[in-house]
Amino acid sequence: MDADGFDLALLPPAFLHDPYPTYRALQLHDPVRRMPDGSLFLTRHADLSRIYRDAATFSSGKAEEFRPKFGASPLYDHHTTSLVFNDPPLHTRVRRLIAGALTPRAIAAMEPGLTMAVDALLDRMAGAADLIADYAAAIPIEVIGNLLGVPAGERGPLRGWSLAILGALEPVLTPAAAAAGNLAVTEFLSYLDALTRARRARPGDPAQDVLTRLMQADPAGDRLVQAELLHNCIFLLNAGHETTTNLIGNALVLLADYPEQRARLLADPALLRPAIEEVLRYESSNQLGNRAMTQAADIGGTAYPAGTRLTLCIGAANRDPEAFADPGRFDIGRTPNRHLAFAAGIHQCVGMSLARMEGAVAVGRFLARFPRYALAGPPVRGLRARFRGYTSAPAALDG
Repeated sequence: MDADGFDLALLPPAFLHDPYPTYRALQLHDPVRRMPDGSLFLTRHADLSRIYRDAATFSSGKAEEFRPKFGASPLYDHHTTSLVFNDPPLHTRVRRLIAGALTPRAIAAMEPGLTMAVDALLDRMAGAADLIADYAAAIPIEVIGNLLGVPAGERGPLRGWSLAILGALEPVLTPAAAAAGNLAVTEFLSYLDALTRARRARPGDPAQDVLTRLMQADPAGDRLVQAELLHNCIFLLNAGHETTTNLIGNALVLLADYPEQRARLLADPALLRPAIEEVLRYESSNQLGNRAMTQAADIGGTAYPAGTRLTLCIGAANRDPEAFADPGRFDIGRTPNRHLAFAAGIHQCVGMSLARMEGAVAVGRFLARFPRYALAGPPVRGLRARFRGYTSAPAALDG
């Protein structure tokens, strides 16, 4: 697909497998592309950086945009109540409460337990495994389940609920995806309602238990009402689940595809953290973001009116040659690496330090156990425009 034919509502399978040639064509020929619905599709790193940092002009609120897409539905109620699709004051209240439970000290305290959980997963893997189903997808569920205090025996439905709810955010919403997403929200809300009632009766440690912390009042004495509480618990799972699964899965597939980079990492474990940053840049787990203009503003030398909707292409911005030298090269030692995988400004991912820690532990422990692993067949892409990752990646663990 070239720049002239690009339409976010009509994406061919070839684009979903490899969108980067199209992104580059757009950067060169139409970096502020007007979509048939009147919205703009932006691909330059500089444009995204500026927009992320100007929350007053470029709103994250989705009440108007999502009404025609979701109608009066559980999906609409969820996505217009959760942290990521709101502006202050709701955003400020919820973010403050979540951030208080994800301090550097709290995340450091999680690492030993995560390492034990990862090692237990690795102990069950021998000979051959699916890097996604057997490993990458299990780790975020463990982490978020622990943060919310979900009993281990009740975590089975979490992955399916998350995938269904996030699947409804694709540019085109099919009836099947809408039905699955609405059912997932309904079932998840019912489960969380019972969980929160039990936690009120027996609160946890607010320094480690995010659910207990979210139920408390903020420093100003304000607290979330029950609907806000439940929907932001769903947001926590969704924000920390598929994107982190994709980060771990993308990392292991890339290191299999680029053996010289894996050899560098095995020879120098100090490259682990930069390697995670390069995976986030090179194959951004979340490829698309959205904003709406609250007032007229200039983008790329053209003035656009208030109400203009924007799609921010993170995957393109993270391969913009104006921001990264040789952006199509996977280089685990890349520095500087000012990628936008976690956005920027007031909406920068509140759990980014946790995601980085999960990625580093998961990849580092896997390589220490199976340094000669190899893909045993073509990995299967998830084929989503917004979230980039794999649904399956069979591997021979001993190479």
